[in-house]
Amino acid sequence: MSRYRHLSLEERCSIARLHEDGQSIRQIAAALDRQPSTIARELRRNAGTKVGYQPAYAQAQAEARRWTGARLDRDDALRGEVLDRLASGWSPEQVAGRLAREAGHKVISHESIYRFVYAQLKRTNDRRWRFYLPRAKYKRGWRTKGGWPRHTDRPSIHNRPDSIAARKQAGHWEADAMLFSAPGQAILLAHERHSRLTIAVPQNSLKADPVADAIVQLLQPMPASLRRSITFDNGTEFTRHHRIERQLAIQAFFCDPHAPWQKGGIENAIGRLRRYLPRKTSLDDLPPNAFDAIIAIYNNTPRKCLGFQTPAEVFIPLHFKCESTPGSSPG
Repeated sequence: MSRYRHLSLEERCSIARLHEDGQSIRQIAAALDRQPSTIARELRRNAGTKVGYQPAYAQAQAEARRWTGARLDRDDALRGEVLDRLASGWSPEQVAGRLAREAGHKVISHESIYRFVYAQLKRTNDRRWRFYLPRAKYKRGWRTKGGWPRHTDRPSIHNRPDSIAARKQAGHWEADAMLFSAPGQAILLAHERHSRLTIAVPQNSLKADPVADAIVQLLQPMPASLRRSITFDNGTEFTRHHRIERQLAIQAFFCDPHAPWQKGGIENAIGRLRRYLPRKTSLDDLPPNAFDAIIAIYNNTPRKCLGFQTPAEVFIPLHFKCESTPGSSPG
């Protein structure tokens, strides 16, 4: 028994011609080697009330009926799960990767999620849909960054061992300041390259001495084996790097001038945190515990580079392992 074949445009042209000539349904079916029920259903379902049966119109009606919409349009449960995770700050890639990790197989691609969100933006003209995306952009694309001033007497990133660039060893950090429109407001961040964990503290002064004190306070609680190196850009707030190196027993390196992308981990972290802390944010107006909650969201969001584990899931076992190993020292 042969499988059913959808009518082609050529067959629909023949149906229209024979129907206009006054042929019966059985005669048309015999001419096309089709079942009479197929011809009867075609004339009933795909004919226009005013134009009658037209091949092009019938083809369009049949194709529209077969189109069932995007996956997220059809699957209410999956759409709700995807949108809930996007609303929590996850990127489409993180959502797709985590769903695959939990299900043990691919559930949906990140491209499908992106297309769905941008289709909703266009279809509904509701700009709020863009806030489901990490950077809340109307169009996809890359943005460029500016440069930084030159300073001397700083160990170059080019002298940094290759093992640090490989991210295979824990304890190598990047540091930077996240600035805001309001004068005197900033956040100082430290980003661990292996686990992608980020720790941060609000900073009301970017002078070199307070920044050095803040970095020491951030990293000093870490076991010695998780304080191996730290990489800065060429901002003047990091000119007390010798004091940081001495107090933390850590080695400092600096990016080339105008090349903050060389510490790409923390640049990426700042970009992700901007979703919750845009430049116009006033840190003084944040509700109590809101800052800690935002950092916790970042550290508990799965990352593709970690096999869709979260930074916290990767870092916490390292921390306990190092604490349980007495006498460990930076290597």
